[in-house]
Amino acid sequence: MKNKPILLCFGTRPEWLKIKPLIKIMDRSEYKLLFTGQHTDLLKDVEVDYKITISENSNRLDSIISDCMLQFPNGDFKGVLVQGDTGSAFGCALAAFNRKLRIYYLEAGLRSGNLQHPYPEEGYRQMIARIADVNFAPTELSSDNLKSEKVHGESFVVGNSVLDNLVDFPKPTMENIILITLHRRENHHWMDKWFEEIEKLAIEYPQYTFVLPIHPNPNVKKHRHILKNVTVVEPMEHTHMINTLIKSNLIISDSGGLQEEGSFFNKKVIVCRKTTERPEGIDTGHLHLCDSPNNLYGLFGKLIKNSYISKSCPYGDGNTSKKVLEIIRNEKL
Repeated sequence: MKNKPILLCFGTRPEWLKIKPLIKIMDRSEYKLLFTGQHTDLLKDVEVDYKITISENSNRLDSIISDCMLQFPNGDFKGVLVQGDTGSAFGCALAAFNRKLRIYYLEAGLRSGNLQHPYPEEGYRQMIARIADVNFAPTELSSDNLKSEKVHGESFVVGNSVLDNLVDFPKPTMENIILITLHRRENHHWMDKWFEEIEKLAIEYPQYTFVLPIHPNPNVKKHRHILKNVTVVEPMEHTHMINTLIKSNLIISDSGGLQEEGSFFNKKVIVCRKTTERPEGIDTGHLHLCDSPNNLYGLFGKLIKNSYISKSCPYGDGNTSKKVLEIIRNEKL
């Protein structure tokens, strides 16, 4: 078993960012890469061993899951590692389960407690954890969630691997930049309202530069014209994004990754969602929920007056991948 590679699965840029630190410290003989093809326009120049082609269908979620299962590679693998909450993560985990392959779940145990927020991610997380053999939880709270659900697999608290990418960046500054990202499915129905409120902020606070890398999803891009006083740019490469984040005074986002990355650099993040599966950051003062566009203006005005945070990042210390790899290598199967 020890000589067999692990199949590392990813399909989106956030997934790539969270397995990339693990790949950097693994021997090439220890893994194979499977790209599930969800973000073909965001990921370039990544060499993979296997690639899945997502078919066109009236229900994209069905297509992602069914194609991951039907095109899952044949191979003699030690196990399959999936990360996060996407349809392809669930599809690959289920394909591994059907083949009786060992399942490693990175970033396990995050819960909002509401299957509709975020939808469909909350459901996928619960289902993957239920069939995983090893759950790598980022926090004690995530581990407690798994224990309360009495999941089958072992659980280890290791932090969040996305923070491993950040340890070599310079110390944060506080400049007149507001970084914004919005893309989640649950916000598509009122994305125009979010953009209208952001435009209102940009007019009211001209001393700040509001920067929004536009997501390629058509449900987001079609409202781009609303943002006349916002600096709208194409999707940023990750290093550029983090360098912008480091300089930001405040972050407005519905992204899970930016909740963690912003917290690592002690930035306050307005989370444009009804709930979050990362509530640890609310307790430390890093995250501030905004459940409606109507509440954004008031919350922004309150937070922009004081950016100081006294507590440290609750999501890890940047050494997650080392902990994960040590556990995998030391397994006695």
